[in-house]
Amino acid sequence: MKKIAVFVSGNGTNLQAIINAVSRGALKAQIALVVSDKKNAFALIRARRAGIKALFLDPKDYESRRAYDAALVRCLKAQKIDLVVLAGFMRILSPLFVQAFRNRILNIHPALLPAFPGECAIKDAFRHGVKVTGITVHFVDEEVDHGPIIAQESVNVLATDTAESLEEKIHRVEHRIYPEAIKKVLSGGFTLKGRRVLPVSRKS
Repeated sequence: MKKIAVFVSGNGTNLQAIINAVSRGALKAQIALVVSDKKNAFALIRARRAGIKALFLDPKDYESRRAYDAALVRCLKAQKIDLVVLAGFMRILSPLFVQAFRNRILNIHPALLPAFPGECAIKDAFRHGVKVTGITVHFVDEEVDHGPIIAQESVNVLATDTAESLEEKIHRVEHRIYPEAIKKVLSGGFTLKGRRVLPVSRKS
């Protein structure tokens, strides 16, 4: 069974969605490790409650981002991790880390990339007055919110929506499509052609 590591910084609702998908058999994978850069992240409690190994790795203990990421790489390789899943992890990964797990790092972003990159995507989209926003699951590369897109789903912004209600709608979609995207990647049923993630044609 493929092993995944989930990186978190906060509450961990996407982590919980992944845990739930594994528990009900919708996602055939082992969450072997949950890593946080925040000691008090509630996501670590979620992991421990589910019997998953949880690790707090303090960036302040390392002299540079590269040194911190090198420690992360060592931890993941020791656990023989197949796929890294970012779920609200609020640090930018260095090229060293990306190169170590090339095309094996996923991120979920609460907007239809390339629109509204960055950590305030929901508020930015709402303030901009868009009628449609959404969610993107993508591979992580050396640029922020930039890698090849695995899955996207739109969310309508209604006249009655507030920034808070829009955030709730987006999170509900995130919790459904992230486990589905992880499953797609782990199945290997895709090929990368430049920036395009295409299904593998299966000859009978």
